[in-house]
Amino acid sequence: MSTSFTIGQLAAAAQMPAATIRYYEKIGLLDAPARTGSNYRQYDNDDLTRLAFVRRAREIGFTVDQVRSLLSFSDQREADCCAIMAMTDEHLHAVEQKIADLVLLRDHLRALLASCRGGTVADCRIIDALSPHN
Repeated sequence: MSTSFTIGQLAAAAQMPAATIRYYEKIGLLDAPARTGSNYRQYDNDDLTRLAFVRRAREIGFTVDQVRSLLSFSDQREADCCAIMAMTDEHLHAVEQKIADLVLLRDHLRALLASCRGGTVADCRIIDALSPHN
């Protein structure tokens, strides 16, 4: 049996704002829903399943375009998953690079804090480090 959802009910079930659902419709991640006689959007279980997939993919950092590709791949159940693995590997490398960049940023901020002796803003080493040198 198929359950019918209004956009508010779907938003609650999918744990995302209705505005996000409308956005996903607009960019094609979710098909335009059926409409009631009063022109209200009417969703079903397939829409909820698709939104859950999109939400999980976005939560682990896949871009909208990557999610679109993943959705396309998920419709080809018998196809080889090498392209999916390659996309995920590329995403993993990007995440690892971000982590490395954040570690460097953390170390830089720690060094700035360690250089500070307190006192007045005029003597602040952090302000000095951030200011352009003449």
